[in-house]
Amino acid sequence: MPNINETLSKLKKSSFRSGFHLTEKDRAYISEKGMDTIRTHAQEFVRTRLAPAHPHNDGRQTPMRGHPVFVAQHACACCCRGCLEKWYRVPQGKELTDIQQEKIVNLLMAWITQEISR
Repeated sequence: MPNINETLSKLKKSSFRSGFHLTEKDRAYISEKGMDTIRTHAQEFVRTRLAPAHPHNDGRQTPMRGHPVFVAQHACACCCRGCLEKWYRVPQGKELTDIQQEKIVNLLMAWITQEISR
């Protein structure tokens, strides 16, 4: 994956990806839980829903709303293995490494941080 700032800039150029934003409910949830808890949720979602070589329901495993991390996943093209392959050349059919998972979580958290600052 390229660096986070380059990636966020590239995502902003996509009309689909740039259309995702946190709602007031998402912002309130982040405020209530704190960023450490949100990061823990992101780590869990990536580990269980994205990291397996063949995730259950791949392509439909990430809801479009209901949690700030879900919104971030769609905004950052980290919602399914197909998007990871298309945007970041991460091959499907191979389990994500711990380093890949960490990079994805860092990207999601950077997007969330950027969103709550706007």
